[in-house]
Amino acid sequence: MSAKTSILLTGATGYIGGSILTRFLQRPDASSLDIRLLVRSAEKAKKIQDLDLGVTVIIGSHSDSELMEELASQVDVVLATADCDDINAAQSALRGLKKRYEATGKAPIFIETSGTGVYADMVNGAHANSEVFDDANADQIETLSPTAPHRPVDEVIVSGDAEGYVRSYIVLPSTVWGIAKGPLFESKISNPHSKQIPYCVRAGLVRGQGGMLTEGRNVWPLVEIHELSDLYSMLYDAIQSGNPMVRHGREGYFNAVYDEYSMQQLARGISEALVILGRGKTTEPSSFTQEELVKFFGPFGPFFGSNCRCLATNSKAIGWAPKKGLKEMLASIRYEAEALIAAEGL
Repeated sequence: MSAKTSILLTGATGYIGGSILTRFLQRPDASSLDIRLLVRSAEKAKKIQDLDLGVTVIIGSHSDSELMEELASQVDVVLATADCDDINAAQSALRGLKKRYEATGKAPIFIETSGTGVYADMVNGAHANSEVFDDANADQIETLSPTAPHRPVDEVIVSGDAEGYVRSYIVLPSTVWGIAKGPLFESKISNPHSKQIPYCVRAGLVRGQGGMLTEGRNVWPLVEIHELSDLYSMLYDAIQSGNPMVRHGREGYFNAVYDEYSMQQLARGISEALVILGRGKTTEPSSFTQEELVKFFGPFGPFFGSNCRCLATNSKAIGWAPKKGLKEMLASIRYEAEALIAAEGL
């Protein structure tokens, strides 16, 4: 019997990480996977063990350099979802994977979760006319500023691939939407909600109306949470099967995008949902004041007026075919609002 493929997954108690773990446990070959979770909370680690999912749980943090290096040195695959801006964690994982390569002679796999925020163009909600980044165009991606969000970590990981001791694959989720489902979420181990949409819905509940920067003409891409986890599973398949369409290193970027939305469309969708729930004063959105931007979003306010334009050429080349777009995202807002009202008493 062939040995199991060992996978170290970080961030399993998060929205994306929990969804990926749920998806991998549903794979037909799940019994051939030796999945190891690095979990900070001893309480959540115990809850995961009680679910009897067939995974190994290690209590600790991805920010613990020595631990991360040690764990990475023992696996075939690192699948990182915990913090796409933690360069120390990425470097620790790379050191461990290099040891793995030196011990086995085979380059291990590093699947990193980055984000399409790296493409953000600050336009203050004025227009949608920003450069469109194609994940299959490595030369274009390399024109990004080295100080762009998430870029320092991405570059460190790609450099490891260039040295030959690891094969790197970077997945870039966009605005992820939808309420995640499964035992991890029902047991309150993993977070079932995204960040961007609930931030905006929460602001709408407080002000009784959806909000946007200036006229809200800026656009962002979107992806549904379960279709995002499908991409990770399909990418893993493509890597393991030697699919010639799957690229790695400087060419190994995989944008997780399907449809686009403008901030005005999102704000109007929030306003309409609030009216249905008896919490809105109008179905029309309005512009945030500067004070509201600071109140609701802190230093991240300008990002809600930015453009993010990109294509998922590499992702679709391996067979990923998402189907849930703007219409479905807007329909989900009501349920996000209901969840926030129930959880936070807004």
